[in-house]
Amino acid sequence: MSVLVIGGTGTTGSRVAAQLGEQGAAVRVATRSPAAGNPDHVRFDWNDPDTHRPAVAGMDGIYLIAPAGSLDPAPLVRSFLTGAVGAGVRRVVLLSSSALPEDAPGIGTLPRVVRATVPEWAVLRPSWFMQNFTGDHPVAHGIRAGGEIVTATGDGRVGFVDAADIAAVAVRALLDAAPHDTDHLITGPQALSYADAAAVITDVTGRTVRHRPVEAAAMAERFVATGLPPAYAGMLAALDEDIRRGAEDRVTTTVPDVTGRPARSFAEFVAGHRSAFTAPGNASEAVTACP
Repeated sequence: MSVLVIGGTGTTGSRVAAQLGEQGAAVRVATRSPAAGNPDHVRFDWNDPDTHRPAVAGMDGIYLIAPAGSLDPAPLVRSFLTGAVGAGVRRVVLLSSSALPEDAPGIGTLPRVVRATVPEWAVLRPSWFMQNFTGDHPVAHGIRAGGEIVTATGDGRVGFVDAADIAAVAVRALLDAAPHDTDHLITGPQALSYADAAAVITDVTGRTVRHRPVEAAAMAERFVATGLPPAYAGMLAALDEDIRRGAEDRVTTTVPDVTGRPARSFAEFVAGHRSAFTAPGNASEAVTACP
């Protein structure tokens, strides 16, 4: 199996690429900034169609992450996938989100695009990443800078999931002999509020962390202050509102069912990343999308 991993240096993509390699797959990492001299890297830019054909040449499958920050990526992704299938790609695993319902507009239409375009497919719908607490994300910045988590989620709970577990499900969907041809709703083993998560961080690391709830409008302003476009910031703040109303208060068994091993708990994740919850300079990786 030869697999193109789009966003192969990112939060899930890097883990997918590494786990595919461990399974003996031939991996091509698609990135806007390929490492010089690395034969497994290829330049790929969603907004530069000239990079698409060389990226998919000779590939059997694709791990697909949508164009970042785009509110309506469907036309671009449809065109790309049509060319990829024409070049011989048969299987695509799409990273979507548990926060996007089946009838969601814009980025929410991508699962339908994949199903209609690709012979073999899977759609990953993970809950919010545990890595949001440690990387280059507003939640992580708040923890490191002031020991607080600011959200508009109220007491709503989330089945936070480790990106490594998402990657493990993706690898099985890419490499299993039979195509999955289904949506995988992926969570961790426990649903937690952000106040619960703050208490876990405090207990495991010894550093006091608190949750500070705000209104959705204030949350959107905070996202804009990090450099996000206002429309995209508003969408993310609305997802916080959905959490407050209970939309993410669920736990699934997808990780053990698909991979044969338990999903990582939030306490285990925090224990493995203690240093990331301290000084502002200790961000472990960039996390540029939510979840």
